[in-house]
Amino acid sequence: MVCSKSIPLGFLLFCLFHHVAIGASPLYHFCFSKQNYTANSPYEANLNQLLDLLYTKVPPTGFGSGSTGQDPNQVNGLALCRGDVSSNNCKTCVVDASKKLGERCPDRKGAIIWYDNCMLKYSDVNFVGQIDNANRFYMWNVQEVDNPTPFNEKVKELLSGLSTTASSSNPKLYATGEVELDKSTKLYGLVQCTRDLSEPDCKKCLDGAISELPNCCDAKQGGRVVGGSCNFRYEIYPFVDS
Repeated sequence: MVCSKSIPLGFLLFCLFHHVAIGASPLYHFCFSKQNYTANSPYEANLNQLLDLLYTKVPPTGFGSGSTGQDPNQVNGLALCRGDVSSNNCKTCVVDASKKLGERCPDRKGAIIWYDNCMLKYSDVNFVGQIDNANRFYMWNVQEVDNPTPFNEKVKELLSGLSTTASSSNPKLYATGEVELDKSTKLYGLVQCTRDLSEPDCKKCLDGAISELPNCCDAKQGGRVVGGSCNFRYEIYPFVDS
């Protein structure tokens, strides 16, 4: 994977990815808080307690949120695993995410990290139930399709349909699907929201992400918009565990 550190649209990061399997390395992270906490402080103790809570709470269902401590040392957080990830792999991902955030955002009061299998976010600000539009990045396949216009239309049609399904008929706020492009090629898609969002806010978040398709993934064989509250991915090969 090759990532550019230029951020031309606010908090957005643009990445390129080839048709290769993504391992256990983080996709990206933001140390979004400008505030630091000190070692052995009440905030650090509350953060550690929150992470312990998420290790236990998240794997059985794939999602969990919580708060520990009282102001001004309260820590709020959530973790989400991809809808097809097993409980064991979910727990491993959440544990790895917390360790990596500690390395990459030491002493920061707010941070978020994404892996292929999960995301983890914590902050001294109570963000639970609110759409996060600030922490977002793009990824796309370096290969382009031969007929961009009909392909782009199919991608938007698939993802828009999945957005409706995830936000209206799935308690996980998660949906996957596929459509035929031709006799030998299928298009595969996935959408997901964090489960602290209401169904209307989930759809609002996903539709907003899908509206970024021309900016991130025009004519690309695969692409993602990944954020703090929702994400989508599409490819011309299967990428979801059955």
